Amino acid sequence: MRALAWLLAAFGAAVALAVLARATEGVVVLVLPPWRIEASVVLAAFVLLAAFALAYALLRLLKRMLALPAEVRAFRERRRQTGAQRALAAALQAYYEGRYARAEREATLAWEAGAAPALAALVGARAAHQLRERERRERWLDRAGSCGPAFAAATLLARAEFALEERDFAAARDALKSLAGSRPRSIAAARMLLRAERGLQNWEEVLRLATLLGKRAAIPPAVAEEHRVQAHVALLERAAGDRAALAAYWKRIAPADRVHARVAAAAARVATAAGDAALAREAIEASLAKEWTDALAEQYAELPALEAPALAAEARARLERAERWLAARPRDPKLLLALGRLCQSAGLWGKARDYLEASLAFESSRAAHLALARLADREGRAGEAERHHRMGAELP
Repeated sequence: MRALAWLLAAFGAAVALAVLARATEGVVVLVLPPWRIEASVVLAAFVLLAAFALAYALLRLLKRMLALPAEVRAFRERRRQTGAQRALAAALQAYYEGRYARAEREATLAWEAGAAPALAALVGARAAHQLRERERRERWLDRAGSCGPAFAAATLLARAEFALEERDFAAARDALKSLAGSRPRSIAAARMLLRAERGLQNWEEVLRLATLLGKRAAIPPAVAEEHRVQAHVALLERAAGDRAALAAYWKRIAPADRVHARVAAAAARVATAAGDAALAREAIEASLAKEWTDALAEQYAELPALEAPALAAEARARLERAERWLAARPRDPKLLLALGRLCQSAGLWGKARDYLEASLAFESSRAAHLALARLADREGRAGEAERHHRMGAELP
């Protein structure tokens, strides 16, 4: 449509010019002594227009000639940038394909061409790390760090990641602490810091970070729970021998973590060593009330009452609690074995024999045979004791 309009305009201008040429009889006289030039107005107009067009074309040509060096330089720069971007893309592709040597070569080309030099340096550092070329990796990291503060976080995270893979937990923590001082800590940095603190056995920080990341759903709930359990067990064992410190830390533990079987077992073990039989019994009873664990039931049966005047009362209190559990688990051989041991501790020899024999009726175990052997020895039945010793020794 536009071409048609231009064509019509050209035809109209030609018609108008033809009409004007017939109607105009004027003459243009140009005197340049000793020459005198006469021409019609129409011819003079044509000459002027042609001269203007020629001058315009010459000026445009001169401008292009003067701009040609700059255009050549710009073309070369565009071609260099295009090659650099291709090299960076090739480096990334090779890295994710596992071709680390090629990735480092392409990263070198991208770095030298100046295309996203910080990214090229980080790709080169990661490729050199995979190739176990530590010196080259450090040179790449230094290059990335020299690209300005905008890439400081990425460089520090890379340093921390490499240190964690090499189990240099102190270096990883230092890098992450530096990152935290320069900008808000990211989820990725917090996860790496959790690994570093766990490697350094800084259990207070492990507990704090695991709780924080668990609340933010940054790590799976099972992983967060495992970290918290490990931290609680380690901190409980650190309080061994100090009854007051143990009681204070036990109160600090969240109720959901207290009833975990491993935490309760550690607390009972440490409390028993510290002479706090009440705390040991409380920890195991709360855990078993939430989830039954045979190992905890056995540990519960073996808890001593360390103060001689309270020996019988302590054993009877544990026996009453275990008999309430028996109502819900009447065919559990581990619970029956635990009840037999508790009856022995309480001096109820007849009930102890009944529970131990009931345990053997559901499952043969070396522990039940040995307990019956000790009971027979106490009552002077040597033959029966020998038989139970032999049967217990034959079990795997």
